[in-house]
Amino acid sequence: MNKAIPKVDLKGFYIEDVEPDDSLTGVVPIYAQPEPEKAPDLPEDREIEDEADVSEEPEQPREIIGYLVGITLPNGLYHPRFDLFTWNAYQDAVLEAQSDYVYAMQDWRERWAEGEEQGPEPVYTPPAQPDNLWVEGLTPEEIAELTKPSAATELDRIGAELVLRELETLDLRNQNEALGGQIVGLELRLLTLEGGAANV
Repeated sequence: MNKAIPKVDLKGFYIEDVEPDDSLTGVVPIYAQPEPEKAPDLPEDREIEDEADVSEEPEQPREIIGYLVGITLPNGLYHPRFDLFTWNAYQDAVLEAQSDYVYAMQDWRERWAEGEEQGPEPVYTPPAQPDNLWVEGLTPEEIAELTKPSAATELDRIGAELVLRELETLDLRNQNEALGGQIVGLELRLLTLEGGAANV
C-alpha cells in the first residue's frame, strides 16, 4: 500500500494528499498537461511528398504547476507550507558533496595508479536533511483570528434557550412528581388516622 503524498503549489502551500503509483521520496515537479495540437487542414488532393515538408517546432519547456513532496507532513500546522527554498539549498549541498566525493575518489585512484601514498579511501558523507522543511504558512495574527471563539449566531442562541426551557420543564415535572408523592403519603396517613378513630 502506498503512502499518501502531499501535493503543494508553486509557493509550497499544501493543496491535498495524492496516492502515487510508487513510493516517492524527495520533491518531484508536477507539469501542466500540454494541449494537443490540431493538425493543419490540407486539401484532400495534396499529399506530403517528403517528411521535410512538415516543419517541426522546437519543443516548448513544460510548465511546472506544483510539486509532490515525499516528506511526511507533520500534524499541528494550520496552513502547511513546504519550504522549497530550503529544499533547493539542501539539494545544492547534496550535489556539492557528491561532486567533492567524486573528485576525491579520482585523486585517490590517480595517486594509487602513480604509486604514491594514498591514505584512506574517501567516504561519501551526505549533508543532513533539514528538519524544518514543513513550516506554518499563516502569520501569528492570522492564526489568532482563525482560532478565536466565534460569536454565537441567532440560531445558536435560540437553541440554547430551547435547551434551557426543556431543562426547566423537566425540573418542574420532577417537583410535581415529588409533591404528588407527598400528597399521596398525607392522604394515606389521614386514612390511617380516620380508620383508627372509627375503631375507638
